[in-house]
Amino acid sequence: MTTSTLHSLDIRLLRYFAVVAEENNMSRAAQRLFMSQPPLSRHIRQLEERLGVTLFVRHTKGLTLTDEGLRVLEIIRPLLALQEKTYAALHQLAQNGVPVLRLGLSTAFEQGVFASLETQVNTRVDTLHVVRHGSPELVRQVRRGKLDAALVALPLETAGLVVTLLGGQDPLIAALPASWPEASLTSLFLNALNHRPLFWFKRERNPAFFDYTRQTFRRAGYSPVCLEEPLQHDVLLARIAHGDGLSLMPSSFAAIQRQGVVFRPLSDPELHISAGLVMLPENAARLQWVTTLIMPSLTISG
Repeated sequence: MTTSTLHSLDIRLLRYFAVVAEENNMSRAAQRLFMSQPPLSRHIRQLEERLGVTLFVRHTKGLTLTDEGLRVLEIIRPLLALQEKTYAALHQLAQNGVPVLRLGLSTAFEQGVFASLETQVNTRVDTLHVVRHGSPELVRQVRRGKLDAALVALPLETAGLVVTLLGGQDPLIAALPASWPEASLTSLFLNALNHRPLFWFKRERNPAFFDYTRQTFRRAGYSPVCLEEPLQHDVLLARIAHGDGLSLMPSSFAAIQRQGVVFRPLSDPELHISAGLVMLPENAARLQWVTTLIMPSLTISG
């Protein structure tokens, strides 16, 4: 055997030869390899030509390995075993690895609460794509397959999705202009703010949360005059600092230092949001590790 013509030898020819040697029959070997007999015979002849040896003695009852064929089989067995081991290891890596995760994070929470979570998730994936948006938009993107999962604020319309409650509640607090007399109080009742304009959202933006808050407002005797709420939190806080109105925000936003704005807790304790992880049902088993990782990594007040 010469080596100069073997550098480009296709390892598939060696695999074919090993199967034929095990079966001692071209027809049975072809069945094992999911191919027809004529091309398999051609591959074996091609291998014999490349090696310059006769591998089999052909007779009416099948095939018998020649001495050189036995020697070739002995030589290639470690290589074929290594190939199997390599493919198995690569398959296991592909099964365990999560190359890309597309995760939504709701802007209903102050984004600092997600810092530890993002660090933890980054250790488990090759690439983490984070989308920050309002909870209703994140749900739409999960439904369309643009996000693998999203951490959203509840209550929220989530029909057709798997929802995992993550524990903890973030109570709503009042964000007031520092110039208002109410800013000097340590806590507030909602009905004490009836005469003050409230920055609030329209029902179509989040019907489930809108209905929840309106029911709570009614029980508390709170019926404010509402101003359209700016979508950007920095614009909203600027309007509050200017004295244009107040807002009810999750307590995590109290971490923001904004001149002219003070945060005060409410004495109406039932108004809050909860954190939940949403995903499509077909992704639930594959992304169970995300739920397990998020629970201890997410810091929500309450």
